[in-house]
Parts: sequence; structure tokens; C-alpha cells
Amino acid sequence: MDTIDVKELGFEMAHIGINQENADEAKATVALLSSLFGFASRETDGSIFVNEQFEVMKKPFLGKLGHVAIRTTDPEKARTYLEGRGVAFNESTPNYGPAGELNTIYFQEDIAGFAFHLVRKK
Repeated sequence: MDTIDVKELGFEMAHIGINQENADEAKATVALLSSLFGFASRETDGSIFVNEQFEVMKKPFLGKLGHVAIRTTDPEKARTYLEGRGVAFNESTPNYGPAGELNTIYFQEDIAGFAFHLVRKK
């Protein structure tokens, strides 16, 4: 079996997801973060990104408290690496690109109340 050097996976924090009960709560959280720190925001159907490092959810999503996105250069290889360390993955969550490459996938279990997921570096 080949061993994978963790450094070749290029792990880094992508963003933190913050669960909110509804769109009004999400907008209030975004307004506060933006006013305190001068961060710009970008709205999507299900969330609002603040400075791309916070994803404020418009309704509760995975994770008791929210989620943590971890970027990697190779989600498939990162998955193999993490499975070798006992991490199981939520098979209902993979998202694939047009060529069939894995772009995102969530861990099966939360860590400290947060769902974790891998996301492909662009």
C-alpha cells in the first residue's frame, strides 16, 4: 500500500459555516460581521458568505453548530488518507465535477459539534 504524505494534500481552512434558524437571522449575523470587520458579503440560495471565510447558513445545515470546510489539492487522495486514520464519510454528501472528479464530501461524524468537509482547491 502506498503511503500518502499529508503535506502533498495541501490541507488548509476554507471557511467556517455558521448555522442559523432562518434567513433573517443569517442576514443579521452577516450585517454584524460586516459592520465589525468591514467584510464584503456574497449571497447564494442557501447561505451568505462573509469575506469568503464565513458561510452563514439561512437554515440549519449539517453539524450541530455548523461546519468547517477544509481545502485540499486532491479530495480523492485526501479521502483515502483520512480513511486510513479512521474517518468515515457521509455517502449522501459527495459532489462531483463535470469530469467525475470529487469536489466535496462530508465526514460521517461531527468534530466538536461541527460537520467537516473536504473541498477541492481551485
